[in-house]
Amino acid sequence: MEKKKETLLFIAWAQSLVAMLGSLFYSEVQGYTPCELCWYQRILMYPLVLIYGYALYKKDIRYALPGLIMSGIGIGVSTYHYLIQQVPSMASAGEACGLVPCNGIYVEFLGFITIPFQALFAFVVIFVIHLVLIVQQRRV
Repeated sequence: MEKKKETLLFIAWAQSLVAMLGSLFYSEVQGYTPCELCWYQRILMYPLVLIYGYALYKKDIRYALPGLIMSGIGIGVSTYHYLIQQVPSMASAGEACGLVPCNGIYVEFLGFITIPFQALFAFVVIFVIHLVLIVQQRRV
C-alpha cells in the first residue's frame, strides 16, 4: 500500500477513534445520558475503530468494506437526529425517543454544532476517505 493511501486509512481510523472517545467523554465524564438515536450512532461508530484498525494493520482497504456501509448508515441516522434537534417542525418526533428525548441539546458550539452534528461530521469524513481510497485502488 502506498504511503498516501496508508495515511488516508490512518485518518479514517483516527477519526473513528476520536469520535468513540468523544462520545465516551460526553457520557462517562460529562454525565450526559445518551438518547436512543445516540445509541444507534454509537452502535455504528464503535466497530469502525476495529474495522479500520484491522484494515490499517493489514494495509488493505478491502478489509474495511463494512466500514463504508456502516458510515453511510451513520450519516443517515446522524442527519435525522440533527434535523430533529434543529428543525422546529421535526422536534416533536424526538420527544418520544425513549427515556431521554432525542431533541434535547446538551452542547451547542457556535450555535449549530451539537453532538449529532459532530457524529455526522465524523461519519462523513470516514465515508469520503473510504470512497477516495476505493477510487485510488481502482486506478491501479
